[in-house]
Amino acid sequence: QVQLVESGGGLVPPGGSLRLSCAASGNIFGIYDMGWYRQAPGNGREVVATITTRGNSNYADSVKGRFTISRDNAKNALFLQMNNLKVEDTAVYYCTAAIVSSVPGIPTPYWGQGTQVTVSS
Repeated sequence: QVQLVESGGGLVPPGGSLRLSCAASGNIFGIYDMGWYRQAPGNGREVVATITTRGNSNYADSVKGRFTISRDNAKNALFLQMNNLKVEDTAVYYCTAAIVSSVPGIPTPYWGQGTQVTVSS
């Protein structure tokens, strides 16, 4: 019954900014690595940024210097600050997290439903 829900997507002009949020709820005994992926029409799902439990992050080359991933472990939340957005950033953005949802259990990947980011005009 673990659920991840993204929010914060929308329509912005090139050069604009958006802040995406992801909230995890349900039977959560532990959240480990988390990340943001995106999928543009006709393309596969690609990694945007990942972050470990300790806060170490990695970014796709295409977003380095523009996006910042962060997390709030106390709130089971994940964020993506997107600055200087480009048309090519247009995609559905998905939150993912490795979560232990039962005891005993092992970390299992969960995905949100996605939030649309459109960079245009």
